[in-house]
Amino acid sequence: MNQTPSRRRRRASALVAALAAASLLLSGCLYQLIPDEAPRSTQSAAPDTEGVSADLLPYYGQELTWEDCGDGFDCTTVTAPLDWANPGAGEIDLAVIRHRATGGEPVGSLLTNPGGPGSSGVSLIRDSLSFAIGEPLQQSYDVIGFDPRGVGESTAVRCFDAADMDAYLFDIVPDARGSAAWTEDLLDAHRGFAEACDANSDGILPYITTENAARDMDLLRAVLGDASLNYLGYSYGTFLGATYAKLYPDKVGRLVLDGAIDPSVSGLEVNITQGIGFENALRAYMDSCVGGDDCPFNGTVDDAMADLGTLLASVDRSPLRGSDGRELGADALMTAIVAALYSEDSWPYLSMALSDALQGNPDTAFQLADFYYGREDGAYTDNSTEAFRAYNCMDYPVDSTPEDLAAAQAILAEKAPTVAPYWFGPDPCEVWPYPPTGVRESISAEGAAPIVVVGTTNDPATPYEWAVALAEQLASGVLVTRVGEGHTGYNKGNDCVDEAVEAYLLNGTVPEDGLRCE
Repeated sequence: MNQTPSRRRRRASALVAALAAASLLLSGCLYQLIPDEAPRSTQSAAPDTEGVSADLLPYYGQELTWEDCGDGFDCTTVTAPLDWANPGAGEIDLAVIRHRATGGEPVGSLLTNPGGPGSSGVSLIRDSLSFAIGEPLQQSYDVIGFDPRGVGESTAVRCFDAADMDAYLFDIVPDARGSAAWTEDLLDAHRGFAEACDANSDGILPYITTENAARDMDLLRAVLGDASLNYLGYSYGTFLGATYAKLYPDKVGRLVLDGAIDPSVSGLEVNITQGIGFENALRAYMDSCVGGDDCPFNGTVDDAMADLGTLLASVDRSPLRGSDGRELGADALMTAIVAALYSEDSWPYLSMALSDALQGNPDTAFQLADFYYGREDGAYTDNSTEAFRAYNCMDYPVDSTPEDLAAAQAILAEKAPTVAPYWFGPDPCEVWPYPPTGVRESISAEGAAPIVVVGTTNDPATPYEWAVALAEQLASGVLVTRVGEGHTGYNKGNDCVDEAVEAYLLNGTVPEDGLRCE
């Protein structure tokens, strides 16, 4: 399988394009032109200010002016309080994009969120509307994408330049994995990153929380002129949507939460469950891979998993130098594997990356890792990594003891032996400059309209058990199950799921609770 450099470059370009299509909800970067299908006005509907307090009226009373931002989209900026607990303490900007309903007069706005936390909702809708939103919903709704506070084109978290980010994400720690020196080296790196975020983010870090982002979403609902919120949230966007329902149950319209997060689990439990989820997804990949012409592994699934473990241990001892000078160690290779496991469509590219790595060439694996981090040609195209850290460090209490961590590592070693050696490290939120304000608790949202929760049975990033848990917690939760592989369920080629989601969002037809879509 030795190839010339020119062929490798062509293959890498094809990989990036194909992976973008297959795993869009990871970062949202597939571009397509959307025709200007409906007449567009520059003015928004009158804002909904019913019951708004005097100190918030200047925000809720904003009348938006939309500007044509090309290819059939309108854009605007909404001003929100920096601190919802103290609205006079400063302001931030929220970037918003709209695709007008293609079927004429819209039934209302459909807000969307692609997840992360830290992924750009503006980019999702601008660059990949049809991937995120089915045609029936585009016809009936004004589809709204927005960058949450701290993200993308909104007032954003800023940390490192590209060179420092490369060093932070890819430099090899020289000390033995798991040693005291290794732990201290990583904590020092996390501390440097956190200090840069604090220095370069203009004081916004304490306010980058999901609760504040949910309050921003109610502001968006109001200034768009909607009396209730219609919403389609993916992955982390389910936690954002559930938090909205907790805060504003009487404003809940039609909410669909796809690829659910359980709001009651701790950060350590999240890591354990996701580690097991990605191990299971790896086994599903290996089951499909072994025996195929392009598979780099032979034998049984257990044999293939053992061989992958050997490869990870090998690059952990002796990293592979890529054509750009970076070294691929076990952590970067694990990131590449995780990136490809978000979608079954990406499995051929995982085979490609692992086959090349086995022959000493890490470049394809770096392409996958770069996709995960939003890196192109040595530059970072978004701030998703920074925003991800900012939200998680404020949302999740740091309360795990050394005994808790040891127990977690034991569980992972038993249930996810391939992933386990490279899954845990020192918690970067230990050195975040502000204490977390979030809580981990069940959300019931008593009084809310029905909320549809979609879960995929072998979703590695948001395991199915979280969807079951969230649907049970919500007083009005309705569970829809997609049987299959990959992250999230709607608009993934399963007609049963698509029809259930669209019937609810379009007509208010509540799916049968427990609907199972094979």
